[in-house]
Amino acid sequence: MTTPKKLFIKTYGCQMNVYDSERMAEALGASGYVTTDTPETADMILLNTCHIREKAAEKVYSELGRLKGLKSANPDLKIGVAGCVAQAEGAEILRRQPLVDLVVGPQSYHRLPEMEARARSGEKALDTDFPEEDKFDRLGGRPKASRGPTAFLTVQEGCDKFCAFCVVPYTRGAEVSRPAARILDEARELVDRGVRELTLLGQNVNAYHGAGPDGTWGLARLIRELAKIDGLDRLRYTTSHPNDMEDDLIAAHGDCPELMPYLHLPVQSGSDRILKAMNRKHTAEQYLRLIERIRAARPDILLSGDFIVGFPGETDADFEDTLALVRAVGYGQCYSFKYSPRPGTPAAERDQVDEDVKSDRLARLQALLNAQQEEAQRAMVGRTVGVLFEKPGRMPGQVVGKSDHLQAVHVEAGTDWLGRIAPVEIIAAAPNSLAGRLAT
Repeated sequence: MTTPKKLFIKTYGCQMNVYDSERMAEALGASGYVTTDTPETADMILLNTCHIREKAAEKVYSELGRLKGLKSANPDLKIGVAGCVAQAEGAEILRRQPLVDLVVGPQSYHRLPEMEARARSGEKALDTDFPEEDKFDRLGGRPKASRGPTAFLTVQEGCDKFCAFCVVPYTRGAEVSRPAARILDEARELVDRGVRELTLLGQNVNAYHGAGPDGTWGLARLIRELAKIDGLDRLRYTTSHPNDMEDDLIAAHGDCPELMPYLHLPVQSGSDRILKAMNRKHTAEQYLRLIERIRAARPDILLSGDFIVGFPGETDADFEDTLALVRAVGYGQCYSFKYSPRPGTPAAERDQVDEDVKSDRLARLQALLNAQQEEAQRAMVGRTVGVLFEKPGRMPGQVVGKSDHLQAVHVEAGTDWLGRIAPVEIIAAAPNSLAGRLAT
């Protein structure tokens, strides 16, 4: 009996990279690989990289440097770089780090088995094309790995927005939507294996327009069809652009009970001048009116967003506009960052804001956002919410799950509750989690 080869994947960044890592593991499974949690035991190490965070490429090179010892100890070990840094850096990775055996972009990971074979024969394998064939078709479109009660499901990739700060159009390519039938098939298989909540993924997921049996489907139609699957109790989607929140999608938040009352809708800035410089193609007022419409459809919705401070040209007045927008919206969760240049993007060539100014603005913004999140957490105390239990807690006799609003909830209960949804009365709130007791 042949001993299986072991694969270690380190995943950086977004949920789509988590999904992609699972699919890469499945692709290499056909070549005899099984996954391992320890790089020291691996026959192949893949770094699935993200280009969003600051100095992303340099962090990958640093990680590769730390792998030199493993390569020295095991000359047969193969090391690969995948994902968005791989797409952006390409052959430069092979030049700078000779220990790397293969480099594969996010649109080509269905070609991993043949690339692995080339690497095993001593060839350096590089593929950062945007191939015509659908990688999901090549993989069969169906996940094989074991699952818990929640899963990600990619429905759309790429982006056509070309925000001035963002590398996604260059690393993930143009917007492409998967056919609805394939998404529904994959969702059914996931449900058959115990999944009860799906998060639909896309770089610009609400721009989804996939081929359906009766014409093109938007995201709202896809959500409504997914909601008909017996046993699929919860649906979410991320990440969205304000300009693609169509009327039927807003309506779905009010009349589709499977669509959870949580929405991540990045705005990035509250200044119209900066939004224009970012090429966002909407104003702060348009965003606020959109939030009003969404809340009219689903009054209890919890809103999340993204903010960039210190974008090139941002003044004190621009930053105050951002604070004003945050106060007007009232977020339950948020992500905020200092602007950092991404090579190849328009904003990288502009005059930059001083780092000390960025740091001060970020601290002020995060203080406001943290206060809003804590207020949203406290507002949950005394309410009864549905919780899908996902894993044991840190304390004995404790299980942890997510509320309808994507908040972590700790409950004293046995592991027999894992994979089940139950009403929970919230009895205490912390900044990042809630405590509750079963209300059944």
